[in-house]
Amino acid sequence: MSDITLIRTNSDNTDFRQLVTLLDKDLAVRDGDEHAFYAQFNKVDAIKEVVVAYQNEIPVACGAIKPFSDTAAEVKRMFVHPDYRKQGIAAKILTELEQWAAELGFSECVLETGKKQPEAIALYQKVGYQITPNYGQYIGVENSVCMTKPLRSLDA
Repeated sequence: MSDITLIRTNSDNTDFRQLVTLLDKDLAVRDGDEHAFYAQFNKVDAIKEVVVAYQNEIPVACGAIKPFSDTAAEVKRMFVHPDYRKQGIAAKILTELEQWAAELGFSECVLETGKKQPEAIALYQKVGYQITPNYGQYIGVENSVCMTKPLRSLDA
């Protein structure tokens, strides 16, 4: 595996938008009839904190955070191109997003994923996320899995 370069950008980034298009296609297949419900919560028009991963200058993965509450950032739009999976890239993006969230003053990250994405659930648990009761618009949604992780203070 060659080196991965991470850049911090925003949702105007063309590479991010292309990766999100692939993500949405993947989710449409996985979620089937439920895709429209989730799509309404995944708009990327004004996300200020986006990370894109490059391998040999090719955009291969992305993720984002946005404010969820005064103390929590929500992880959104995590995606690794299928040709680049199982190389630890998603964990690198998550680490960068968590560091960025801490820099912005958030004390935890929250996220929602789906039961039809067992590899995502496994990754999040591996890096310290705990399953919590569903929050916000996901309360009562059978397919949703919500998770949280406290962030280490930058002072620590």
